[in-house]
Amino acid sequence: MANHRAERVGEDIERELAALMREMKDPRLHDGIISIVRCDMAHDLSFCRVYVSSMNGLDTAKKAAAALKNAQGFIRRELGTRLKLRYAPALAFEATDSIEYSAHISRILTEIDVPPEEEETDDEET
Repeated sequence: MANHRAERVGEDIERELAALMREMKDPRLHDGIISIVRCDMAHDLSFCRVYVSSMNGLDTAKKAAAALKNAQGFIRRELGTRLKLRYAPALAFEATDSIEYSAHISRILTEIDVPPEEEETDDEET
């Protein structure tokens, strides 16, 4: 049986965490385009693993994850008040290069030179 509440709370945490990152003044969070890719919630809502990615690469994402880990107490308190949770989940931040990877794939796909398909005519020889 799927736990839909954990999925909903994970999505809420993802949204509020993105808003909190804009408000925080740590320069490691404003190095480039930094995004929360995914939040995996435990079914009992006690733990949340947050995946952070950056357009500038994995090193920038690691710095952002370290900044978020340093501010974990503040973030946890803010999430508890904003989402009106009885117990705010423990947070673990993990860097990933998914945004950089998807941008790389997009560049490869745009570089492929595909010839236009030949137009089919309705005049068929019989």
